[in-house]
Amino acid sequence: MNGINRRSVLLAGLGAVGAGVLAACTDASGSGRNALVDPSSSAVAATEKKRRSTGRLQKVTLTAAPATIDLGGGVMPRTWAFDGRSPGKEVRLSAGDTLVAELSNQLPDKTATSIHWHGIALRNDMDGVPPATQTAVRAGSTFTYRFIADAPGTYFFHPHVGVQLDRGLYAPLIVEDPREPLAYDDEWVVVLDDWVDGLTGTPDEVFTELRQGMGGMAGHDMGESGGSSGMAGHDMGDMGGMDMGDSESPSASASSSGGMSMKFMLMGAESDLLGGDAGDVKYPHHLINGRVAADPDVYTGKPGRKVRLRIINAGGDTAYRVALGDHRLAITHTDGFPVRHQEVDALLVGMGERYDVLVTLGDGVFPLVAVAEGKDANGFALVRTGSGSAPKATVRPKELDGVIMTASQLRAADDVRLKSAETDVTHRIQLTGGMDKYNWAINGKPFDMDNPEANAILIEEGQRVRLDFANDTDMWHPMHLHGHTYRIGTSGPRKDTAIVLPKKKLSVFFDADNPGQWMLHCHNAYHGEAGMMANVAYPA
Repeated sequence: MNGINRRSVLLAGLGAVGAGVLAACTDASGSGRNALVDPSSSAVAATEKKRRSTGRLQKVTLTAAPATIDLGGGVMPRTWAFDGRSPGKEVRLSAGDTLVAELSNQLPDKTATSIHWHGIALRNDMDGVPPATQTAVRAGSTFTYRFIADAPGTYFFHPHVGVQLDRGLYAPLIVEDPREPLAYDDEWVVVLDDWVDGLTGTPDEVFTELRQGMGGMAGHDMGESGGSSGMAGHDMGDMGGMDMGDSESPSASASSSGGMSMKFMLMGAESDLLGGDAGDVKYPHHLINGRVAADPDVYTGKPGRKVRLRIINAGGDTAYRVALGDHRLAITHTDGFPVRHQEVDALLVGMGERYDVLVTLGDGVFPLVAVAEGKDANGFALVRTGSGSAPKATVRPKELDGVIMTASQLRAADDVRLKSAETDVTHRIQLTGGMDKYNWAINGKPFDMDNPEANAILIEEGQRVRLDFANDTDMWHPMHLHGHTYRIGTSGPRKDTAIVLPKKKLSVFFDADNPGQWMLHCHNAYHGEAGMMANVAYPA
């Protein structure tokens, strides 16, 4: 990996800025593998002891198992979920509390799983990323996660095994601030999701089809759209949503000529906000709080009351443009950290991102709409404070086309700004790959899940780290860093997940203060699984 470090002995023979090469840090056997801080090391335990603790324990049991869930409107897919519901039951605690969460894996067919606590800067051995931080929890087994949650904010949790994220295995995690500075009357947690499991297929079948890539369409009769070379930006009409029959797998429904079934792949998904291609997957439903648009979730309140919305995008492949009809939204937090308040008409929320907003409710019935960017579909919920008929699920509030603030335009609140410091090490994070071969990667190398120590991006405790994301692809990527929060640019907000637009660059900064091995990856479930992931690690 390329890097510059003015203090580290890991670098040698540096030339121009950004052109240095990290010398390999080898283990005692001389194997050439990086000797990294082990999640079970004393350095990880020592960091946990530095966290402010209330001494209180919050205990929960989370059972991952098959379930038939009710999404409303008669839509009842068979999926995997925590305790028979999706989203799972909200977990709520106060900053400084210790969460003791027992995961019971009751999934079928020897399916291993884990829980990743998305956005929490926790101890490394509790991060839930097999095999880097733990052994996957086998079916029929349990594992207890125990860590201090010392940073208030809006988070959520989900597996970090395969593409299990795109099933029903997720739930909100809310860490309350015991000295909450915001004044409001009520809260509404809003979880967004794109849903395929148990309806037109499974996430594993989706991934199988995507992995064939656009190049796999050679020989398939695509009509006048031509071959694979020009299809990424073409409108394929109804083909992207063609119903091939619920029982067909991608392999069974492929044409005899070797072409693809097109059962799941979305063609012609374009978004100006996202700079081009919006996503890969055709979803039959987009949900708000586990409900389809035809049978929506309803928040009931009173006119004039101020409500805090905690908005979480738990989707696998969809960014959402969110607006509440006839209301403006005051952004107060992103990814758990406060920002200088900014009023907007709508929000763009990528997978893995969270936004907190305040809204003063009007009198009537109002649509909360989450447009699936570039996918000609939306999630839908209602806010009811008075009499009146409900708007149609297809309504498009004018706010969706109003002021939409991007994360880089926000500013961190004064009390959470990173202190001024000179950058110690810079790493170029080149985002590579494409739909043709579905070969998403970081720095041209797909992540090797069987060897997470290979090609690690090395940082040292105490460093101010700069990551320069350079998106060389034709698609946007929500880049998520585990175990830390970074600042966007020189004065932007604190985040752990940020949108990197196609053919654009984005620089982020963070302090290396949490020893261990931490994943850096695209939070598109299918891009990450294909290989757009890396290990940001501390040397032993």
